[in-house]
Amino acid sequence: MKEATLDHVVHEGHNIYTFWLKPEVKIDQIAGQFIEVHLPNTSPDSRGTKRWFTISSSPTSKELIAITTKMADKNSSSFKAELRAMEKGHKLKISDPMGDFVLPRDDNIPLVFIAGGIGITPFHSIIEYLKDKSEKRQIQLFYGVRSLDELVFEKELKEYERLEFIPVIQNAPTNYHGQTGFLNSEYIFKQIKDIENSRIYISGPEPMVEKFKKEFEDLGVNKNNLVCDYFPGYI
Repeated sequence: MKEATLDHVVHEGHNIYTFWLKPEVKIDQIAGQFIEVHLPNTSPDSRGTKRWFTISSSPTSKELIAITTKMADKNSSSFKAELRAMEKGHKLKISDPMGDFVLPRDDNIPLVFIAGGIGITPFHSIIEYLKDKSEKRQIQLFYGVRSLDELVFEKELKEYERLEFIPVIQNAPTNYHGQTGFLNSEYIFKQIKDIENSRIYISGPEPMVEKFKKEFEDLGVNKNNLVCDYFPGYI
């Protein structure tokens, strides 16, 4: 584990915060990877002092890395309570980045990103990286959230010129004209422009990811074209 220092916090949306950290030594990150974060709480609850977080920032973000998470309205864990209470300069421990939820080497492969809620974080990291590196990849992004104020990173994501951005709002206001309801595998399947060759990335709560993986396989998608990132949903 490496020591890191909290640099600043950004309030992204309803109970959603980004924590920008400065590692004591530069870390080697690939866009889409995750880290383990350890807070040395002196009186932790049964859920412990460690959590896994996908890095939401790009490897190009110089000396800082970011994690983005949602806080519970109530019954928060001691870990999340301490994380939220941190101020600039607070020390914590982080692991080296790990995981294979990363871009394919072949930049001609069409990409389909499916994000449920805070599962948007690896896609934000990846798209920020592509923007910074001026890489041109074809991407369809389906992004499901409960409400408009949970639709974080919208502006940054839409800046990528080869991105087709399709938000799906569960509890949309009456004057909302986009897609509403829940993310639906059959709907997404019909929208994919090149189903035979696309690489489909699914990120979100574990039950959602398992459901989509099975449904896409049932629809005939080659399992080798499915890449999954499971968020355990702890608070």
